Amino acid sequence: MTKLNKRIVDAAEAQNRDYVIWDDELPGFGLRVFASGKRSYLIQYRLAGRSRRYTIGQHGVWTPELARKEAKIQLGRVAQGDNPAEERQLDHKAITVKELCDLYFTDLKADLRARFSSSRCNAKPQPNWN
Repeated sequence: MTKLNKRIVDAAEAQNRDYVIWDDELPGFGLRVFASGKRSYLIQYRLAGRSRRYTIGQHGVWTPELARKEAKIQLGRVAQGDNPAEERQLDHKAITVKELCDLYFTDLKADLRARFSSSRCNAKPQPNWN
């Protein structure tokens, strides 16, 4: 176990199974190395008696230094009682823009049908020449 830096991350080799290299300086912060060779930064924390993992992001997109800063932020939120993993899960279950547009157009069609089915809308509009 060592401090995660670029040299350590680049030297991490894929094995038959996924494994985690934990950081000595920041407890709960680590690098997960997948069997495919992909690497991602994560934090592991305990909340309400359950151990949870939160993926910060892939190596390459995130540097070890930036991932460490993000890990400190997320672990600080955990210390205040927040649950970043659950919040991310709720974000993924939230309504998408496509679903929102579908709902909008469905409501719009229903409203237009109601407007044009009334008797007053059936009369022909008179032009206003003033």
